Amino acid sequence: MHQDKPLDSLYNRLVDEEDARVCKDIPDSACSDVPQNFFRQVGAITLTSLGDTLINPKTTLAWLMGVVGAPVALIAWLVPIRESGSMLPQLMIASWIRQFSRRKGVWVAGSLLQALSLLAMGLVAWTTTGALAGGLIIACLVVFSLARGLCSVASKDVIGKTIPKTRRGRLNGLASSISGWLALAFGVYTLLQPPSDDDSVFYVSLLVGAALLWVLATLVYQSVDEAPGATEGGANGMREAFARLSLLRDDAHFRRFVITRALLLCSALSAPYYVVLGQELSTGLSMLGAFLIANGLANSLSSMIWGRMSDHSSRQVMIRAAFLASLLGPAVIGIHVWGGLPENVHAWLFPVAFFVLGVAHSGVRVGRKTYVLDMAGGNKRTDYVAVGNSLIGLILLATGLFGLLSGLIGAAGMLLLLSAIGLAGALLAFTLPEVQAD
Repeated sequence: MHQDKPLDSLYNRLVDEEDARVCKDIPDSACSDVPQNFFRQVGAITLTSLGDTLINPKTTLAWLMGVVGAPVALIAWLVPIRESGSMLPQLMIASWIRQFSRRKGVWVAGSLLQALSLLAMGLVAWTTTGALAGGLIIACLVVFSLARGLCSVASKDVIGKTIPKTRRGRLNGLASSISGWLALAFGVYTLLQPPSDDDSVFYVSLLVGAALLWVLATLVYQSVDEAPGATEGGANGMREAFARLSLLRDDAHFRRFVITRALLLCSALSAPYYVVLGQELSTGLSMLGAFLIANGLANSLSSMIWGRMSDHSSRQVMIRAAFLASLLGPAVIGIHVWGGLPENVHAWLFPVAFFVLGVAHSGVRVGRKTYVLDMAGGNKRTDYVAVGNSLIGLILLATGLFGLLSGLIGAAGMLLLLSAIGLAGALLAFTLPEVQAD
């Protein structure tokens, strides 16, 4: 097959190893296509990651619901539906896509569905108001999340067939880093040109722009050269799906990884409490912009480093990132309560902590993605992703109860509790076997 020499050269410099053409854990026929497939998938993932930033349910969609006058009760469902809706059905999704020997088409279909959902949201926001608008936006978000689940299962399988072991962490890290820089630029823009609270045109434009990013991503992803894979178990989807749950009982390695991953959710769940504590000290626009910029910088500066480290030991990356996230909480609360900082300095403690947390969360995310990719191959990889994500989706729904607990112990208490949970995850990660050495 014809080789794209500039991409080959860039790929070789990126992996920066003598054995740049390593073809570990992928079909021999896919070896010559690795550089092209690497950068095509980086491009597609970067575009969708930027789209995710533009329509973040904690910011854009929440504000949009306020602009259209949706009830507060509906706004509270944005984050659970966005996160859990894409994970809970993955057990069924995995059983369905097993019938396809090439699964990049599933990713393309899922991305187009996400784009259509966002366009529908924009139309709803432009033409309706009140509870009707809120209900229709939630309905569009349900479709968006289900389509996101399609992409999640399919993408990990395609990466597993097209990108060698010891290179997958770099792929995830590079995509996260580039999208982080782009998100940083968006944060700076909103800091310099803040929209008014009732500027519906701005938010609708974001939805349309994000939809176009997903369409562009499908054009890039469609060019990935994917070899045919196993199709066993594609029939009797419901029975096969529930049969996969036996992995939690029979596969001790996988079970321990899922428990570890659940405990490491602390790095994501603790983020809002840093924002809440920061808002108590300063509610100015500069503070909001500082949090946006801190998050973008954290992803931009750390993801590629975490990715390179994950290709050597994703287990070590999870351990180090989890310790960083877990020790950060007590340190920040200690400074907040007893530090005696000047008032103008004290307010900036939390954006700085948010940056450190972003670095840690990036490591947790890149590390666990690389770990599950390298645990197994073929349909077993698809099963691991689907079962693990479905269970994590259930756990995320259950974390809604934290809202009740936070009313009792406050944001500072929640940070300390989540830090303790994360510390347990870091310690459990020590017991995981290495997968990059297999």
